[in-house]
Amino acid sequence: MEKQKRSLRWFVSVLLGLVIVISLMAVPAVFGGGNKEAHGAPAAEIAVRPLSLWDAAILGVVEGVTEYLPVSSTGHLLLTESILGLDRDPASKRAANAYAIVIQAGAILAVLGLYRKRIRQMLLGLMGRDANGQALFWNLVIAFLPAVVAGLLFEDVIKGRLFGIWPVTAAWLTGGIFILLLDRRRPHELPGLSIESFGWRQALGIGLMQCAALWPGVSRSLATIAGGLLMGVELTAAVEFSFLLGLMTLGAATMYEAFKNGHMIVASFGLTGPLLGFFCAFVSAWISVKWMVSFLQRRGLALFGWYRIILALVVAAVLLSGVGLQS
Repeated sequence: MEKQKRSLRWFVSVLLGLVIVISLMAVPAVFGGGNKEAHGAPAAEIAVRPLSLWDAAILGVVEGVTEYLPVSSTGHLLLTESILGLDRDPASKRAANAYAIVIQAGAILAVLGLYRKRIRQMLLGLMGRDANGQALFWNLVIAFLPAVVAGLLFEDVIKGRLFGIWPVTAAWLTGGIFILLLDRRRPHELPGLSIESFGWRQALGIGLMQCAALWPGVSRSLATIAGGLLMGVELTAAVEFSFLLGLMTLGAATMYEAFKNGHMIVASFGLTGPLLGFFCAFVSAWISVKWMVSFLQRRGLALFGWYRIILALVVAAVLLSGVGLQS
């Protein structure tokens, strides 16, 4: 009976997440908004490459699998969009990029489920009933703010100059080398700080590191986990804090993008595709996060460093050959 109740609660939670995303996407249309191009044409009138259900499912799986791994979900989505041909014209590329951000809601919901005990602890903390939960919540807020400020200040520069395969490839390579150096220098034999024992200085350090992830390809997960390790936090605690911080950071980005460009996404791709992508992201993120936590406890970060380096070299070779990808 208890198992059935839990299943029902999570079914309701998934539905609620879908309703929130749809509502945010619909608001601009209800109030006469929606994204417009510089020449004044409504987004609905711009011809874009259709998003098939196959495309939607692939993008959802890629988003869910890579969102919390230190390999950059944004970079993988940009690469996937290029392979699927969704970046062949500016209108399709803008719609696909906005869609990729909105379906993050599926991955967010998966982490809410996996870390529901921590979420409950923080809620109790806000009510003054759990000191550790209250401290954790405020540490997350402190870590969240630097990326918000930097993102708002440099949004146009980031989207205009860094959302391309070459910048992402450079970030993959640099991040991969950084992971290998970090994994070698990390004092495996010494215990680090637990998630309950580090304070605002560690949180601020992680938050400042998260700003590096505004460059697509760096990886928000990599930046925050590395920030935690550099601040003396134990690996498992750094990973958990990174996941929890992602709830705030990705949640804010998803709501902002859904409100700003939701009308364009619906006008371009309809509702079925985005909802399918949301569901695929939820399922694949749930599996990915559980695997990553188990893997890191046994093996560390080095595998992800080698993966990033190999991927960067392969993509660079393809780009230089002039076959198959748009730079």
